[in-house]
Amino acid sequence: MSFASPWLLLTLLLVPLAIAGYVLVERRRGRQAEAWSTPALVPNMVEGRPGRRRYVPAALFLVGLVLLLVGFARPEATMDVTREGATVVIAVDISGSMDTKDVEPTRLLAARRLVTEFVEELPDKYRVGLVTFSDHTTVRVTPTYDRDHLLRAFPRKAQELGTALGDAVGTSVTVASRAVGKSTPGQPHPPAAVLLISDGTQTVGETQPATAAARARELEVPVSTVVLGTPNGVLEREVPGTDYTERLQVPVDPEALKTIADTSRGTFYEAATADQLSRVHEDLGSRLVQDRKRREVTVVVTAAALGFILVAAAFSAAWFRRLV
Repeated sequence: MSFASPWLLLTLLLVPLAIAGYVLVERRRGRQAEAWSTPALVPNMVEGRPGRRRYVPAALFLVGLVLLLVGFARPEATMDVTREGATVVIAVDISGSMDTKDVEPTRLLAARRLVTEFVEELPDKYRVGLVTFSDHTTVRVTPTYDRDHLLRAFPRKAQELGTALGDAVGTSVTVASRAVGKSTPGQPHPPAAVLLISDGTQTVGETQPATAAARARELEVPVSTVVLGTPNGVLEREVPGTDYTERLQVPVDPEALKTIADTSRGTFYEAATADQLSRVHEDLGSRLVQDRKRREVTVVVTAAALGFILVAAAFSAAWFRRLV
């Protein structure tokens, strides 16, 4: 917690004075009672001593006073706030290596599961788009509120072509940026982000990943990347027209994806198992869906202070026929 006017915390120096005043008042009451009563008759006039109960209202009042003085300093708390009107574009690699089965059932279908879980938990006010890429990019779904439409458009089979990673980043960033529009003075555009899922580095394409990532940073569209697969991945596929099964080594290559995430101010993830996919989904939800912002909580603190003071007054009135 922080404070907008921390110098007003000096008012807490009044608390020791309040304690000292309470002690003096209690002693004064004791002396006044002794002056107007006969000690021998007190046991017949008083049913019993209040004991420690007499300090309960004072303690509650003191807590209320401390909170009230803290409220003067305008306390601020950092909390998670759901972004409004945001757009997330999901870019998925559908090149041939995504049919590898080192992540069950295949890298591509594991990516679909991750996307499904992520999309289903996005706030209703979010738009989401889908871009797929191999040796070229395709905008399969422009940003929409229709989650079912996006999931139906998700491919289930990879293509035996290369990976245009830089082009995919460029296209996805353009789609996201156009969806939220341009910022104007005093009115920034709603948040936009890209989630890119792939298993390797660029093999074809016109735009280099670093160049596309730099443009994403300029447009304030962070690109979070997920590398999906293992270093020992092997792709098995039948050669058309023969009985021969081809085995290709297709290890993941995370370096380009790390560069994209770092340059664009996104987050890089590695996912080779179901547990890691779940952790990626959970973390992505908090990073892409929520912002951490400072909010003034003076009203809450002041309300709590008044609550303590009122409870203290109620106890004191019920037990001792006085407010303090």
